[in-house]
Amino acid sequence: MSAHIPETIIRKYALQNAILFNGHANEKAVLGKVIGHFKKNGISLKELIPLTQKIVTEINTLSQTQQTQELEKLAPELLHKEKKERTFKLPPLFHAIQNQVITRFPPEPNGYLHIGHAKAAIIDYQYAKMYNGKFILRFDDTNPENAQPEFYAAQKEDLQWLGIHWDEEYRTSDHLPQHYRFAEQLITQGDAYVCTCSPDDIKTNRYTKKPCSCRSQRPYDNIQKWHDILLKKQDTGILRLKGDMQSANTAMRDPTLFRIINSSHPIYGTTYHVWPTYDFAGAVEDSISGVTHPFRTKEYELRDECYFYLLDRLHLRKPYLMEFARLSITGMPVSKRKIKPLIDQGIVHGFDDIRLPTLRGLKKRGIHSKAIEQFVLSQGISKVESVVPFGLVEAMNKKLLDPITQRYFFVPNPTKIQVINAPTITKSIPLHPTNKTLGYRKISTSNIFYIPAEDVKDLKVGEIFRLKDLYNIKLVSTTPNVICEFMSYDLISDSRKIQWCTQDHVPLKLFIPHLLFHGEEFNPDSLEEINGFAEEALKQVSLGSVIQFERVGFVRIDKENNNLVGYFTHK
Repeated sequence: MSAHIPETIIRKYALQNAILFNGHANEKAVLGKVIGHFKKNGISLKELIPLTQKIVTEINTLSQTQQTQELEKLAPELLHKEKKERTFKLPPLFHAIQNQVITRFPPEPNGYLHIGHAKAAIIDYQYAKMYNGKFILRFDDTNPENAQPEFYAAQKEDLQWLGIHWDEEYRTSDHLPQHYRFAEQLITQGDAYVCTCSPDDIKTNRYTKKPCSCRSQRPYDNIQKWHDILLKKQDTGILRLKGDMQSANTAMRDPTLFRIINSSHPIYGTTYHVWPTYDFAGAVEDSISGVTHPFRTKEYELRDECYFYLLDRLHLRKPYLMEFARLSITGMPVSKRKIKPLIDQGIVHGFDDIRLPTLRGLKKRGIHSKAIEQFVLSQGISKVESVVPFGLVEAMNKKLLDPITQRYFFVPNPTKIQVINAPTITKSIPLHPTNKTLGYRKISTSNIFYIPAEDVKDLKVGEIFRLKDLYNIKLVSTTPNVICEFMSYDLISDSRKIQWCTQDHVPLKLFIPHLLFHGEEFNPDSLEEINGFAEEALKQVSLGSVIQFERVGFVRIDKENNNLVGYFTHK
């Protein structure tokens, strides 16, 4: 029956499929390939199906190393099959001219950057690159109560880790004298006034659309009051834009442009005490720095009218302002309002806690900066609000890590076993099932092993199982000690394969992050700790490297209090 069918054809498709899926070929997938290959040869399914089933079963009894070696001899071109790479691109910009696009990223230096900041920074940077333009890093540090000196450098480090490079860097606070001149221009034109009403009165008047008495002051009087505020002769008052108190848009009801803040600034100390608001500084800086396409999140959309009205009154160039939706991830707060109390109360371990969406937390966890970039670009610049699962980031990270990550054994909650008649051997095991450039690690064995307690609990006396990549043993007894017996080297189809390590092992604590919040409630079980043994070869791994513990997942290796630890990245 099968004599007319070249079995090597079926075999190579089965081997290819097995290698792609961690050593286990899928019968239906292989059969689809086989049928596609033979459909013009007049061979019936009655002949193909049983032969394909037989070959797939046989292939699945081989180790991944054996599968790779055989396919390399049989059809090496299938081992190196090129996968169609997904491209991650942003849509074209409106009104964009090659070599003339200027974008900016304006963080406030008040904390470490998180994945929400990464979205803004990556979009701004990628558009500048797309049009061979200019990218500006501008620290919006006009609130001395929030700005802190260490965050200027820390945020630059975070951006550099993301692979972002800027053409120009400056601080909004550097331009404060110029901002004062613009303020005076508005006052002189009758477009701004000094208001000394109480905050409660201002709030009430805005709600009732009622102008206060300060609004009707003459420009000359406002200039005098403005100078008195700058010279500290007057310690109360704000400068307000004369907008439209009847506007349906509350942002246009005479918004605040400058206010008094007496806190010391991290760069300028007490040189200044009158500071611009976001409405004023954002619009003015975007214009005078030459930015053509500023982006900000959709929450500021109502303030667009104020942005353009202010530039009109100052006779300044108007950029093409654009908004996109904020980045929200299930169970991972990006709001500093939520993150900071967790840190202050010691609930999490700092801004680099692996449960947090801060860039430092993600880096410590083992997330690659390229995965964050691809994730951001895949989300695009839509204005549609959505909450996405962190699994999308993990999936992109896995694609980057999987082909280049070394594999090792890890035994959680280890149980000691003794193997009767165990051969004493030195086993060479590949560090990757297909990427031979990663090399091998050697493990010397005796009659003592450690395997996971959970596996021991599931085994039955008399059951034969395999110490993965080593040999087969049989469980003899579980009390008072776990005793097994050496059986054979040959693979046994469908036998249980168990991770192991020898007496020469490395104690390791594995930290596994879970969702930090369930809805609005903090999850007290958001960090799991597992103690276990890793194979001794792990000592050769550089701190900070991401490896894969087989049957566990990807893990970043580090040290805490001089002890080796692992931070679980994802499956």
